[in-house]
Amino acid sequence: MSRPHVHRPEALGLLGLLDGRPLPRTELDRRLAALRTGPRASALPVPGSAEDRQLTRWVAQVVLTESLCEAEAASRSLDCAAAPPVRLDQRAAVELGSITAAAFEGSAAVRAVFADVTAEVDIPPEQRTAHPAPPPALLWQLVTPDGEFDADPATLPLALAAALRAAPPGTEVTADGWTATLRGTRSTAPPADPTAELLAAACRIAFVRWLDHARAHRLTLLPGLEHPGDPAQPDNHHRH
Repeated sequence: MSRPHVHRPEALGLLGLLDGRPLPRTELDRRLAALRTGPRASALPVPGSAEDRQLTRWVAQVVLTESLCEAEAASRSLDCAAAPPVRLDQRAAVELGSITAAAFEGSAAVRAVFADVTAEVDIPPEQRTAHPAPPPALLWQLVTPDGEFDADPATLPLALAAALRAAPPGTEVTADGWTATLRGTRSTAPPADPTAELLAAACRIAFVRWLDHARAHRLTLLPGLEHPGDPAQPDNHHRH
Protein backbone atom coordinates (compact mmCIF):
# COMPACT_ATOMS: atom_id res chain seq x y z
CA MET A 1 0.00 0.00 0.00
CA SER A 2 1.13 3.58 -0.62
CA ARG A 3 1.61 6.18 2.08
CA PRO A 4 -1.46 8.02 3.39
CA HIS A 5 -2.98 10.51 1.00
CA VAL A 6 -2.06 14.17 1.37
CA HIS A 7 -4.96 16.54 1.96
CA ARG A 8 -3.05 19.81 2.49
CA PRO A 9 -4.23 22.72 0.28
CA GLU A 10 -0.65 23.37 -0.80
CA ALA A 11 -0.61 19.95 -2.43
CA LEU A 12 -2.81 21.31 -5.22
CA GLY A 13 -0.97 21.47 -8.52
CA LEU A 14 1.24 18.51 -7.62
CA LEU A 15 1.47 15.09 -9.18
CA GLY A 16 2.54 13.56 -5.89
CA LEU A 17 5.57 13.19 -3.63
CA LEU A 18 8.61 11.09 -4.48
CA ASP A 19 10.83 10.39 -1.48
CA GLY A 20 9.11 13.36 0.15
CA ARG A 21 9.99 15.63 -2.77
CA PRO A 22 7.08 17.40 -4.52
CA LEU A 23 6.53 16.50 -8.16
CA PRO A 24 4.70 19.12 -10.25
CA ARG A 25 1.83 17.85 -12.37
CA THR A 26 3.07 19.72 -15.43
CA GLU A 27 3.86 16.54 -17.35
CA LEU A 28 0.51 14.99 -16.45
CA ASP A 29 -1.35 18.04 -17.71
CA ARG A 30 0.75 18.08 -20.90
CA ARG A 31 -0.06 14.44 -21.67
CA LEU A 32 -3.75 14.84 -20.93
CA ALA A 33 -3.90 17.90 -23.20
CA ALA A 34 -2.13 15.96 -25.96
CA LEU A 35 -4.66 13.15 -25.65
CA ARG A 36 -7.64 15.50 -25.66
CA THR A 37 -6.45 17.33 -28.77
CA GLY A 38 -5.06 14.28 -30.53
CA PRO A 39 -6.50 12.16 -33.34
CA ARG A 40 -8.31 9.83 -30.92
CA ALA A 41 -9.86 12.57 -28.81
CA SER A 42 -13.39 11.55 -29.87
CA ALA A 43 -12.87 8.13 -28.25
CA LEU A 44 -11.96 9.61 -24.86
CA PRO A 45 -14.40 9.83 -21.95
CA VAL A 46 -16.58 12.91 -21.50
CA PRO A 47 -14.63 15.55 -19.54
CA GLY A 48 -15.64 15.61 -15.89
CA SER A 49 -17.09 12.09 -15.94
CA ALA A 50 -15.97 9.27 -13.68
CA GLU A 51 -14.32 7.61 -16.68
CA ASP A 52 -12.43 10.84 -17.40
CA ARG A 53 -11.18 10.99 -13.82
CA GLN A 54 -10.06 7.36 -14.13
CA LEU A 55 -8.13 8.25 -17.29
CA THR A 56 -6.42 11.05 -15.38
CA ARG A 57 -5.49 8.61 -12.62
CA TRP A 58 -4.13 6.11 -15.14
CA VAL A 59 -1.94 8.69 -16.90
CA ALA A 60 -0.80 10.03 -13.52
CA GLN A 61 0.35 6.56 -12.46
CA VAL A 62 2.30 6.16 -15.70
CA VAL A 63 4.07 9.48 -15.13
CA LEU A 64 4.73 8.62 -11.47
CA THR A 65 6.22 5.28 -12.47
CA GLU A 66 8.51 7.00 -14.95
CA SER A 67 9.55 9.61 -12.38
CA LEU A 68 10.30 6.93 -9.81
CA CYS A 69 12.46 5.02 -12.26
CA GLU A 70 14.25 8.17 -13.40
CA ALA A 71 15.26 8.81 -9.80
CA GLU A 72 16.25 5.17 -9.36
CA ALA A 73 18.29 5.16 -12.56
CA ALA A 74 20.15 8.25 -11.38
CA SER A 75 20.88 6.70 -7.99
CA ARG A 76 22.23 3.57 -9.69
CA SER A 77 24.20 5.59 -12.27
CA LEU A 78 22.52 3.72 -15.09
CA ASP A 79 23.06 4.58 -18.75
CA CYS A 80 19.51 5.05 -20.00
CA ALA A 81 20.76 5.55 -23.55
CA ALA A 82 21.65 1.84 -23.53
CA ALA A 83 17.94 0.94 -23.14
CA PRO A 84 16.55 1.18 -26.69
CA PRO A 85 12.83 1.52 -27.47
CA VAL A 86 10.83 -1.70 -27.40
CA ARG A 87 7.33 -2.87 -28.24
CA LEU A 88 5.93 -5.37 -25.76
CA ASP A 89 3.97 -8.37 -26.91
CA GLN A 90 0.54 -9.04 -25.42
CA ARG A 91 1.78 -11.55 -22.86
CA ALA A 92 4.48 -9.21 -21.54
CA ALA A 93 2.05 -6.30 -21.36
CA VAL A 94 -0.46 -8.36 -19.38
CA GLU A 95 2.19 -9.64 -16.97
CA LEU A 96 3.50 -6.14 -16.32
CA GLY A 97 0.07 -4.51 -16.12
CA SER A 98 -1.15 -1.71 -18.35
CA ILE A 99 0.41 1.15 -16.34
CA THR A 100 3.85 -0.42 -16.04
CA ALA A 101 3.74 -1.61 -19.65
CA ALA A 102 3.01 1.93 -20.86
CA ALA A 103 5.82 3.34 -18.73
CA PHE A 104 8.18 0.59 -19.92
CA GLU A 105 7.52 1.35 -23.58
CA GLY A 106 7.65 5.10 -23.11
CA SER A 107 10.61 5.59 -20.78
CA ALA A 108 14.24 4.56 -21.23
CA ALA A 109 14.72 4.98 -17.48
CA VAL A 110 12.08 2.35 -16.76
CA ARG A 111 13.74 -0.06 -19.18
CA ALA A 112 17.18 0.63 -17.70
CA VAL A 113 15.96 0.00 -14.15
CA PHE A 114 14.16 -3.13 -15.30
CA ALA A 115 17.40 -4.49 -16.78
CA ASP A 116 19.37 -3.68 -13.64
CA VAL A 117 16.77 -4.99 -11.17
CA THR A 118 16.39 -8.27 -13.06
CA ALA A 119 20.05 -8.78 -14.02
CA GLU A 120 20.49 -11.73 -11.66
CA VAL A 121 17.05 -13.30 -12.00
CA ASP A 122 17.23 -16.97 -12.95
CA ILE A 123 14.92 -19.97 -13.12
CA PRO A 124 15.43 -23.23 -11.23
CA PRO A 125 17.33 -26.00 -13.06
CA GLU A 126 14.32 -28.31 -12.85
CA GLN A 127 12.30 -25.82 -14.89
CA ARG A 128 14.99 -25.74 -17.56
CA THR A 129 15.05 -29.52 -17.96
CA ALA A 130 11.26 -29.72 -17.86
CA HIS A 131 10.93 -27.45 -20.90
CA PRO A 132 13.41 -28.61 -23.56
CA ALA A 133 13.34 -26.75 -26.87
CA PRO A 134 11.69 -28.75 -29.67
CA PRO A 135 13.86 -29.50 -32.70
CA PRO A 136 13.40 -27.50 -35.91
CA ALA A 137 10.81 -28.96 -38.27
CA LEU A 138 11.83 -30.26 -41.71
CA LEU A 139 9.68 -28.87 -44.52
CA TRP A 140 9.33 -30.22 -48.04
CA GLN A 141 9.56 -27.74 -50.89
CA LEU A 142 6.83 -28.89 -53.25
CA VAL A 143 5.85 -28.01 -56.80
CA THR A 144 2.20 -28.74 -57.64
CA PRO A 145 -0.19 -27.81 -60.46
CA ASP A 146 -1.57 -25.15 -58.09
CA GLY A 147 1.80 -23.56 -57.35
CA GLU A 148 4.84 -23.95 -55.13
CA PHE A 149 4.76 -24.11 -51.36
CA ASP A 150 6.47 -25.61 -48.32
CA ALA A 151 4.73 -28.26 -46.26
CA ASP A 152 5.34 -30.42 -43.24
CA PRO A 153 5.32 -34.03 -44.55
CA ALA A 154 3.03 -35.01 -41.69
CA THR A 155 0.32 -32.70 -43.05
CA LEU A 156 0.26 -34.25 -46.55
CA PRO A 157 -2.08 -37.05 -47.67
CA LEU A 158 -0.44 -40.33 -46.60
CA ALA A 159 -0.34 -41.81 -50.11
CA LEU A 160 1.24 -38.67 -51.59
CA ALA A 161 3.82 -38.43 -48.82
CA ALA A 162 4.76 -42.09 -49.31
CA ALA A 163 5.08 -41.66 -53.09
CA LEU A 164 7.31 -38.60 -52.70
CA ARG A 165 9.57 -40.44 -50.26
CA ALA A 166 9.94 -43.36 -52.66
CA ALA A 167 10.63 -41.26 -55.76
CA PRO A 168 13.99 -39.63 -56.61
CA PRO A 169 14.07 -35.90 -55.79
CA GLY A 170 12.67 -33.78 -58.62
CA THR A 171 10.38 -36.55 -59.88
CA GLU A 172 6.72 -35.75 -60.35
CA VAL A 173 4.46 -38.28 -58.64
CA THR A 174 0.70 -38.78 -58.50
CA ALA A 175 -1.14 -40.58 -55.71
CA ASP A 176 -4.86 -40.67 -54.92
CA GLY A 177 -5.46 -37.80 -57.31
CA TRP A 178 -2.69 -35.61 -55.85
CA THR A 179 0.26 -34.56 -58.03
CA ALA A 180 3.46 -33.01 -56.70
CA THR A 181 7.21 -32.85 -57.14
CA LEU A 182 9.60 -32.79 -54.21
CA ARG A 183 12.07 -30.08 -55.18
CA GLY A 184 14.03 -30.08 -51.91
CA THR A 185 13.81 -29.65 -48.15
CA ARG A 186 14.52 -26.95 -45.65
CA SER A 187 14.48 -26.57 -41.89
CA THR A 188 12.25 -24.09 -40.14
CA ALA A 189 13.76 -21.35 -38.06
CA PRO A 190 14.90 -22.52 -34.63
CA PRO A 191 11.87 -22.63 -32.32
CA ALA A 192 11.58 -20.25 -29.43
CA ASP A 193 13.63 -21.32 -26.44
CA PRO A 194 11.13 -22.23 -23.68
CA THR A 195 13.70 -21.48 -20.99
CA ALA A 196 14.23 -18.00 -22.45
CA GLU A 197 10.48 -17.39 -22.29
CA LEU A 198 10.38 -18.65 -18.70
CA LEU A 199 13.27 -16.39 -17.77
CA ALA A 200 11.62 -13.38 -19.40
CA ALA A 201 8.42 -14.04 -17.44
CA ALA A 202 10.41 -14.44 -14.21
CA CYS A 203 12.11 -11.10 -14.87
CA ARG A 204 8.77 -9.39 -15.35
CA ILE A 205 7.45 -10.86 -12.10
CA ALA A 206 10.56 -9.74 -10.23
CA PHE A 207 10.33 -6.23 -11.62
CA VAL A 208 6.64 -5.87 -10.79
CA ARG A 209 7.37 -6.92 -7.20
CA TRP A 210 10.25 -4.49 -6.94
CA LEU A 211 8.18 -1.68 -8.43
CA ASP A 212 5.18 -2.34 -6.20
CA HIS A 213 7.46 -2.15 -3.15
CA ALA A 214 9.15 1.02 -4.40
CA ARG A 215 5.82 2.69 -5.13
CA ALA A 216 4.46 1.81 -1.70
CA HIS A 217 7.48 3.14 0.17
CA ARG A 218 8.59 6.08 -1.96
CA LEU A 219 5.48 7.60 -3.53
CA THR A 220 2.80 9.63 -1.79
CA LEU A 221 -0.39 9.84 -3.83
CA LEU A 222 -2.73 12.80 -3.87
CA PRO A 223 -6.53 12.81 -3.78
CA GLY A 224 -7.86 12.41 -7.30
CA LEU A 225 -4.64 10.84 -8.53
CA GLU A 226 -4.90 7.51 -6.76
CA HIS A 227 -4.30 4.28 -8.62
CA PRO A 228 -7.39 3.74 -10.80
CA GLY A 229 -7.79 0.26 -9.31
CA ASP A 230 -7.68 1.48 -5.70
CA PRO A 231 -10.94 0.25 -4.16
CA ALA A 232 -10.98 3.22 -1.78
CA GLN A 233 -11.16 5.89 -4.46
CA PRO A 234 -14.72 7.03 -5.31
CA ASP A 235 -14.70 6.26 -9.04
CA ASN A 236 -13.68 2.60 -8.69
CA HIS A 237 -17.08 0.98 -8.70
CA HIS A 238 -19.21 -1.03 -11.08
CA ARG A 239 -22.35 0.24 -12.71
CA HIS A 240 -25.23 -2.13 -13.37
